[in-house]
Amino acid sequence: MTAARRHAEFILAGSGGQGLILSGILLAEAAMNEGRNVVQTQSYGIASRGGLSLAEVIVDDDEIVFQQVRRPDCVLALSEEAAAKFGGWAADGVPVVYDQTIVAPRSGENFIGRPFTRAASELGGAGSVNILALAAVAALTGVVQAASLEQLIRRNFRGAALDLNLKMLAAGAAMAGAGAAGQAA
Repeated sequence: MTAARRHAEFILAGSGGQGLILSGILLAEAAMNEGRNVVQTQSYGIASRGGLSLAEVIVDDDEIVFQQVRRPDCVLALSEEAAAKFGGWAADGVPVVYDQTIVAPRSGENFIGRPFTRAASELGGAGSVNILALAAVAALTGVVQAASLEQLIRRNFRGAALDLNLKMLAAGAAMAGAGAAGQAA
């Protein structure tokens, strides 16, 4: 998202238990802390673990009138089901960032595959894959500053969880700039 851009919409989707609702809340709160208007919604299947989980976030400098995502500026897909459901946006020019550890390779210039789950596991916490992926999306789009996300992590976590999630933020931001090496062709 460039400085001239005033409105952005995001879909964060995956399996229940991956922490995408928390990621949506963190993204929304970071944008609010930066003085932006925000709408954050969430939905999940009847299975709390394993079913489709979805967070939508709209960020705008002005009042938000329509409170549902109509055309995302970025989609994050952390499961095969999420990639299948929302991957069609790539044909419309929307970046679809997906976890290539779990999701089958996608082709096309708007698919951005990164090994989120593998990287989170190597850092010592696959359960924090949501924080790692959120940091990558934030860095790719520029929707919020990394410092805003770090502030929230510091406020919401303590001890070992804080240390782990700070590592996830740094690694996710680095993965955003991984370039073609991390993309599916």
